[in-house]
Amino acid sequence: MLEKEIFNIKSEAEFQRLAIEVFRFQYANVRVYRNFCDLLNTKISEVKTIADIPFLPIQFFKSHKILAENSVEETVFTSSGTTGSINSRHYVSDLELYETSFLKAFESNYGKTENFAILALLPSYLEREGSSLIYMVEKLIEKSNNPHSGFYLYEMNALIEKLDVLEKSGQKTLLIGVSYALLDLIEKRKFQLKNTIVMETGGMKGRRREMIKEELHGILKEGFGVAKIHSEYGMTELLSQAYSNGDGIFNCPPWMKIMTRDTEDALAYMMGRTGGINVIDLANLYSCAFIATQDLGKTFPDGSFEVLGRFDSSDIRGCNLMVF
Repeated sequence: MLEKEIFNIKSEAEFQRLAIEVFRFQYANVRVYRNFCDLLNTKISEVKTIADIPFLPIQFFKSHKILAENSVEETVFTSSGTTGSINSRHYVSDLELYETSFLKAFESNYGKTENFAILALLPSYLEREGSSLIYMVEKLIEKSNNPHSGFYLYEMNALIEKLDVLEKSGQKTLLIGVSYALLDLIEKRKFQLKNTIVMETGGMKGRRREMIKEELHGILKEGFGVAKIHSEYGMTELLSQAYSNGDGIFNCPPWMKIMTRDTEDALAYMMGRTGGINVIDLANLYSCAFIATQDLGKTFPDGSFEVLGRFDSSDIRGCNLMVF
């Protein structure tokens, strides 16, 4: 079963093999993706490596229902978008796949969820329906099984008190927040956090001026009294996340890979230079696992990557997508 094999990848060779299998499955079962491949005159027998696989432009999630035939969606995740824009819609037929993906990715990067008190400061996501980030964080909070874990909307004083209590007790804590809300928090109070990981999900959501990552992280590090600001790279159209433990360098779980395409030739790939980010997310089995995003970044030989911004003409939205 592909569902089980995806989360047991141990080598690059296994990833390559499974990526080709997932490509063939999706070509056969996801009509929108098959039509796209056919328009490119893709010959299935000639797809031997991941570099041969066509990547579906992410804009298709705004205009088409991308779902395997004979699958029924359990839920639909939607992007936040901007005023007047068309939001992406991700039809998810197997929420168990999503839960397995984000739990395994989180725990491989940070250890057991049960070790944390998880505090979520995500007001702009809580204020709407259909956020995949809220779904993920809600499940992480539930799995943490810690009475201190929970969401905060605009209760900054209550969150400050909670952070103080957790710091004094020595409890390992994760504070995950949208960028503008984290800035709001440190304007009310400066911290010297010793037991807390601060993770930003990016984006000002029109509440503050956009700023480059280095500036944002510099302000947050000083305000929270921490050496590093962690980040999460994910989006509505994916079922996997990459994490940065600081310095803006992200690492993928074994079933996810980032490739950077030449901005002048979408079928050519590069490393160490700025290009458009293509994502392979094998957990996205019943939708599309091969997505050409509107993000710009660099990839490195060890599989890590850096996000450097977005194409000028794209919508500004999503996790960790800031204007440069």
